[in-house]
Amino acid sequence: MRYHKIPDETVRRLPLYWRVLHSLSAKDQVHMSSKTLADIVHVNPWQVRKDLSYFGTLGTPGVGYDVKKLLKEIGNILRLNGTQKAVLVGVGNLGAALLKYPGFESYGFDIIAAFDKHPRKIGKTINNVIVKDVSQLNDLKGRDIYIGIIAVSATSAQDIAGKLIDVGICGILNFAPVYLTVPKKVTIRNIDIALDLARLPYYMPAKLVGKAI
Repeated sequence: MRYHKIPDETVRRLPLYWRVLHSLSAKDQVHMSSKTLADIVHVNPWQVRKDLSYFGTLGTPGVGYDVKKLLKEIGNILRLNGTQKAVLVGVGNLGAALLKYPGFESYGFDIIAAFDKHPRKIGKTINNVIVKDVSQLNDLKGRDIYIGIIAVSATSAQDIAGKLIDVGICGILNFAPVYLTVPKKVTIRNIDIALDLARLPYYMPAKLVGKAI
C-alpha cells in the first residue's frame, strides 16, 4: 500500500523507529510506550504518536505499542519486509566499505552486483560480490534490481546515473558530491559526508573548534 500526503519528516523518522523496534524485538520485548520510543530516538512522545497516527491505530491506550506488530507495520510501510536487491557503481575506498557493511542486511537490502572502470578492481571479490567492468551494466536489465548506489567521482556520477536509469533503476543513493538530474519517476537521495561535516563545527563551542579568521 502506498500512503499519500505523509510528510517527508515522518518518513525520515520511520526507519529510526524501525531500527529501535528491531533491536527490542530481538530481545523479546513485548510492548513499548510512545515515551520510551521517543526517548531513544530523541523526539517528543507526541511526535511519535502523530507520525504513527498517519497509518491508522497502531497502539493501545494504557498498554502502548505491540513491538512485533509495530515492527511489521512499519516494515510494510517502508517496504522493508522483503529483500531489496541493489547494485553499487564505484568500488573505491567508500564503495568497498559499503560492500562490506553488515548493517544493510538488517534492513533487507542486498547489494548483489558491483561495477568499476579500473582494471585493478575488476575481478576482485568483496563480501562475495565480484566487481565487474562498468561497461557490463546493461547485464542488469531484467534482473529486478531497482536500487542503485553511486560512489564514483563527481565528474562521472551523472553519466552513471543515466546508465542505471536505462537498465531500470528507479531509486538512487548518491554519494558523489554533485546534484544529479534525473526524470521525475526516479527518486534520488544524496549523501554528502563532507557537507555534514562542514555543518558540525557550527553547533560546537567555538573554543573547541578554533577561531574564525
